[in-house]
Amino acid sequence: MLTLEEALARYLEAVRPRPRAEEEVPLEQALDRVCAADVRAEEDLPPFDRSTVDGFAVRSEDVHRASPRSPVRLEVVRTIRMGEVADLSLEAGQCARVPTGGMLPVGSDAVVMQEHTRYEDGWVEVLRPVQPGENVLHQAEDVRRGQVVVQRGTRLRPQELGLLAGLGVVEVSCYLPPRVAVFSTGDEVVPPDHRPRPGQVRDMNAYTLTAQATHLGAVPQFRGILPDQAAVVEGALRDAMRTADVVLASGGSSVGTLDVLGEVVPRLGRPGVVVHGVAIKPGKPTLLALCDGVPVVGLPGHPVSAMVVFDLLVRPILEAMLGLRPEARGPRRVPATLVAPLRAPDDRDEFVRVSLRRQDGGLAAQPVLGKSGMITTMTRADGYVRVPMGSRLEASTQVEVYLFD
Repeated sequence: MLTLEEALARYLEAVRPRPRAEEEVPLEQALDRVCAADVRAEEDLPPFDRSTVDGFAVRSEDVHRASPRSPVRLEVVRTIRMGEVADLSLEAGQCARVPTGGMLPVGSDAVVMQEHTRYEDGWVEVLRPVQPGENVLHQAEDVRRGQVVVQRGTRLRPQELGLLAGLGVVEVSCYLPPRVAVFSTGDEVVPPDHRPRPGQVRDMNAYTLTAQATHLGAVPQFRGILPDQAAVVEGALRDAMRTADVVLASGGSSVGTLDVLGEVVPRLGRPGVVVHGVAIKPGKPTLLALCDGVPVVGLPGHPVSAMVVFDLLVRPILEAMLGLRPEARGPRRVPATLVAPLRAPDDRDEFVRVSLRRQDGGLAAQPVLGKSGMITTMTRADGYVRVPMGSRLEASTQVEVYLFD
């Protein structure tokens, strides 16, 4: 059976996921979209020298000896208001009152905070010296014209949107998000608004998987619950493949008389099944296929297993299709100290859910134990720890925790 790395490498090599086409997106709609081209500044930011405090714009050489016992007296020749052009030039012995963000007049090279002055009748006494550039944000100090301000493959956060707005960018080229068709399978699965009969379960995977895809930035569509009938499953998957970039089906990938994905998928297109079975716990029966260019993934029916497999094997495909830079892919990780021992089976890596708490200036990872069908092990967890096959991690071991988004 393939290890996680072997299975993922084989699948990525088969799928070769690429971003979809690009589209121009209004800035106000671009949050969490992935930038499809480098964005270069067409102007300096700030576009002029500006004050970072409320105070007085001065020539630093005029006040280099100022002190409370020997203040320097300057004439206030102008009060510059926000949004006003500072169309004057300071001469020796002169200054101008400026607000935070206000434009500096020619000749000034520093700003004295008003807390360090005494003002009276058009004159100000400066009580301390300032260095050239003190309390000043110079033109182009933040961004210089022609500079790349947002790289291709960047997921646009509020701070990127603010930067682009400040540079006058109102539309940004973004990759079209991948479309993900999601199915649940199994005669025992019923919708959440149904009261299950004995032997039936409500469908959780439809909601967890579509939410995980949405959280990544993909566009999922739940296509329904399929019975354990090969003809019905085949027809539904074929129909989904016409419009979806990825097809996910949970609940029919393990070995069993009623599990039909392994039978159906080879008929959907070439090359068909790429991997069936991965040496991980949970998630051993996962099926990875490529059918006429469309990735088809069979996930375990247990909700915990399905969520973990999505994070380990579906997420890398979708993040590549989203166009994210390689260094921006994958879950966030934090170091933590394990507070209880963990052991993995001899034939599989185990991914154990953990909760985190502050301890001794760092993080402590408490295993959240439970079987793969127990969804509460996910709601009580902050992430998971990987335990290599056949190994034991003792309490107090430093581990890396993969955080849930």
